[in-house]
Amino acid sequence: MKSSLGKMAAAVVVATGLVIPAHAGPGDPVKVIYHINQGNEQATDGLRNANNHLAADPKAKIVFVTHANGVHFLLDGAKDKNGNSYDALVQDLMGKGVEFRLCRFTLERQKIDPKKVIQDVKIVPSGVAEVGRLQIQEGYAYLKP
Repeated sequence: MKSSLGKMAAAVVVATGLVIPAHAGPGDPVKVIYHINQGNEQATDGLRNANNHLAADPKAKIVFVTHANGVHFLLDGAKDKNGNSYDALVQDLMGKGVEFRLCRFTLERQKIDPKKVIQDVKIVPSGVAEVGRLQIQEGYAYLKP
């Protein structure tokens, strides 16, 4: 019975094209997505979480994926509720290897000029598609600050 179930599961994987990411082995870096789509307060929490994450695990591979109301902290001159600039925090995390990806659909929908995006932030076609791609194809864990 066990063998039949294994064969059936393998057939489903082959038939659907489903890709199940392999688990990281000992010593492999932890890979996580910080999904930001709810605004600057969530972004502030995410940036703080990422700094804490890297303090505990400096080898972690962190990618912020932003869309909808979550893109604004990645625009030149954006400030938090206390008037602090996000630019320096983002640049500091980039210097530690953190990547930031921003949704092109959101820029278009909100009529935001891509030139206003902080330098070195990658613009991707779709934020939600990028979250799915990173999870399924690259084995990233999902975190929502």
